Amino acid sequence: MDVKAIRQMFPILDQEVNGHPLVYLDSSATSQKPLPVIEAIDTYYRFDNSNVHRGVHTLGTRATEKYEGAREKVRRFINASSTAEVIFTRGTTTAINTVATSYARQNLKEGDEIVITPMEHHSNIIPWQQAAKATGAILKYIPLEEDGTIALDAVRDTITSNTKIVSVMHVSNVLGTINPIKEVAEIAHQNGAVMLVDGAQGAPHMAIDVIDLDCDFYAFSGHKMGGPTGIGVLYGKREFLEKMEPVEFGGEMIDFVHLQDSTWKELPWKFEGGTPIIAGAIGLGAAIDFLNEVGMDNIIEHEHKLARYALDQLRTIDGITIYGPEERAGLVTFNLNDVHPHDTATALDAEGIAVRAGHHCAQPLMRWLEVTATARASFYLYNNEEDIDKLVSGLVKTKEYFGDVF
Repeated sequence: MDVKAIRQMFPILDQEVNGHPLVYLDSSATSQKPLPVIEAIDTYYRFDNSNVHRGVHTLGTRATEKYEGAREKVRRFINASSTAEVIFTRGTTTAINTVATSYARQNLKEGDEIVITPMEHHSNIIPWQQAAKATGAILKYIPLEEDGTIALDAVRDTITSNTKIVSVMHVSNVLGTINPIKEVAEIAHQNGAVMLVDGAQGAPHMAIDVIDLDCDFYAFSGHKMGGPTGIGVLYGKREFLEKMEPVEFGGEMIDFVHLQDSTWKELPWKFEGGTPIIAGAIGLGAAIDFLNEVGMDNIIEHEHKLARYALDQLRTIDGITIYGPEERAGLVTFNLNDVHPHDTATALDAEGIAVRAGHHCAQPLMRWLEVTATARASFYLYNNEEDIDKLVSGLVKTKEYFGDVF
């Protein structure tokens, strides 16, 4: 990977923040956008802006071709069998809620089990809490190992013949843990359960093959992979999507409307009520083209190298606590002893370094770690070792400053 050339494709990185060159280490929250994505959205609004599917005029045809073309790019990107299995949503949260509302509430009954982990993002906890409350199902958690991973023996002990849904994140947004999704899906299926994967931190960083993983649903967001905000994807096996009811009703998703009843369009459109996220889908398609050009295998290898380098360099700082396993995705979550993570992040921002601080929408995991909050530096294809060196230098200054204060 030519990281220097890649960085030049991200115009936002060419700026100063608080008098320092920007060091952006918050890609797990949202990634920056490359020029091809910005230009694709600009081109749509300049030349092709029209609603899709319904019009027969030239602009409508162009917009529809780009919108549905983006769906095909997503299909190839995750190796889905058909574009009918690719539903455009507002993001990972909407995708998970769609399954928790449409599939879960239709199929769960009192005493059934939903199995997740304590490391999940709130978006993969709260929908299942609500589904359990609505149906009488039981919400269970796979226990974590000391390093923040899950052991397959623990998965086997937690999933039973009463388990109907298993929902696990592909990659932890706090610990960087890469979960054994394929093996968990196999155990879920052996017990007659369906498997959903929260791929918000997976799809941007590694090659995804939903057929090989054999997951029943896979959800991810465009804005974490170089695409625009407000667009995401729900992949679902056709056999499940065909039986599920839509969760939003109105235009676009109907076939025939009568005075007392209506029928739905075929997949995937029955889940896309109203004017769809046209520019967002086109931008996501451009992001996929960009990532494919760089190469997903190159991206994950680059991020693993950065994570190893970051761990080595951060451990040279006295009084730092690092959370998560040795083998991890491209992020490091940490705390400076006696310094609140919000103070750490504020001090780093003064040096032009952007990191995330807080509970990262993972309060159960924070309690498991026995902290209220942490700081997190997350890397993407445009980061390099120099960014990490600046982070380490900034943390040393922060530690010295607060050491003098206290």
